[in-house]
Amino acid sequence: MLARLKAIFLSVWPVLVCLILAGPWLIPALAHFSGIGHRWVDIMAQFTAPALIGALVATVLVAFLKRPPLMIVALVGLMVCVIAVLPQAEPARGAPDRSAPVLTVYSANLNAENGDVESISASIRDADPDIIILVELGSEAFNARDRILADYPYQQASDRVVGPGHRGSVVIASRYPLSPVDMPRDQLSALHARAETPLGALHLVGVHMTRPWPFQYQWGQIIQADLLAGRLEGVTDPILVAGDFNTVSSARIGRQIKAQTGLTPAGAWPGTWPTELPSWLGIGIDHQWRSDELVFLSRRIGKRTGSDHYPIVTRVTLARSQPSR
Repeated sequence: MLARLKAIFLSVWPVLVCLILAGPWLIPALAHFSGIGHRWVDIMAQFTAPALIGALVATVLVAFLKRPPLMIVALVGLMVCVIAVLPQAEPARGAPDRSAPVLTVYSANLNAENGDVESISASIRDADPDIIILVELGSEAFNARDRILADYPYQQASDRVVGPGHRGSVVIASRYPLSPVDMPRDQLSALHARAETPLGALHLVGVHMTRPWPFQYQWGQIIQADLLAGRLEGVTDPILVAGDFNTVSSARIGRQIKAQTGLTPAGAWPGTWPTELPSWLGIGIDHQWRSDELVFLSRRIGKRTGSDHYPIVTRVTLARSQPSR
């Protein structure tokens, strides 16, 4: 009897080990594929990128079991995780107009508690952007913005909000003239400006959405995404929206923004949060979105600012053909 149990254990334990190693990483991937917007499913769908890294490590470990059928199972799980990440890592790129100028756009959540003005300034200098969109400026960064943005003569800033529990100010800075666009006071922390650039008139919006459920009430992000779409109604110029959306672009809120605004995000890998981890292990919750008249030529992670978010640096140009909206 003991010999039989031992034989069963020896035949089963590699399967159990394979399932323990590879199985959990499928949960975020399946949450993504489900398309279900329920808060429990949506919160799991935020972690498809870390799940891919976990599935890759699991596949390597399963290889040490030297069981070809189990290796196939692990590889299938890995492929499922890869496919789940692709919509946020490689969204539609568009066809660029190679004769059009190129702008560099820098966006970052600076963290309201971050007073490292030197690191913020160094990060911006390193990127050498034409347009800067910053969210969650605390008192120290807000007060030092003339120093941080010394090379940018055109600036717009939202009302200074630095009290405990607030998300801070939003600032847009540019090498090209900016004019403010009226925005209502509502639940969305945002700033809207119109820039006269070598690409023509460009509407710039800096956005900071609330944290998702369970950290905030479940309808918060949904309401704010709806408010963002409302503010962009009637805009016929090219649009670039950037900031901290507290969600990956392929989850519920990202899908809502795409559906309601028609905007397309830049790729969101490597991730932007948290900076305690290397960016390739992080989650892409900070984004830049473009209208169809624009194309992202590239997207990279910028130099650290002292915040718990990595900045994003993109290169933007006009699309080959200008579709009407």
